Amino acid sequence: MDSAKEQLTTFLRQYAEGEPEIIFDQPITDKPLTDYDPIKQKTLGELQEVALKCTACKLSETRNKVVFGDGNPDARLMFIGEGPGADEDMQGKPFVGRAGKLLDKIIVAMGLDREDVYIANIVKCRPPENRNPEKDESDACIHFLKEQIAIIQPEVIVGLDKVAALYLLGVPDKISVKALREQRHFYTGIPFVVTYHPAALLRNQAFKKPTWLDMQNVMKMLDGSLKWGEGTL
Repeated sequence: MDSAKEQLTTFLRQYAEGEPEIIFDQPITDKPLTDYDPIKQKTLGELQEVALKCTACKLSETRNKVVFGDGNPDARLMFIGEGPGADEDMQGKPFVGRAGKLLDKIIVAMGLDREDVYIANIVKCRPPENRNPEKDESDACIHFLKEQIAIIQPEVIVGLDKVAALYLLGVPDKISVKALREQRHFYTGIPFVVTYHPAALLRNQAFKKPTWLDMQNVMKMLDGSLKWGEGTL
């Protein structure tokens, strides 16, 4: 993991300083992927079948595809975003646009592949014009995400922007990502790290360094060198 930490540090430092993006010629880790747990895979598949037919909120009226989630049912790390965008709505897969490509690079820099983690959103259908999910939409859809978390049982959850924290942690609507980053959160006993959405990094370079620090904390938790206690950072 030390090599992966060095790679992540280099990647995010250069990214934070506005230097050219790193192109990874080979995987940082050569560890084999664990075979998926067939029971978890089957259970997620059954849940997905229900989600694909869902018409519980108005987002079902404008979607092209339900974006259920993607990744390893045995993932130790789970990323949660707000909702699908236009690219995701067309492909039925989360984080495949520009922000998704940046997230993929960050995952690789952490010594992981996209297939090692699990990625999902608060809502499974695209909100029009990529707006944040409204409360009634999130209320109608959040049970799918909660069931995904219960099945996967990740060791760490990363909330990409405050919408994930708003609907999973019940934080105040007006709170900022900056304020959320300064606190240590848990969801059903699982460490929950709030950081900036990759789309925010593409818009504002000032968010890149704090995201680098957040991912370092995630890596430390995964390798056992950091205990995520209650309180502030």
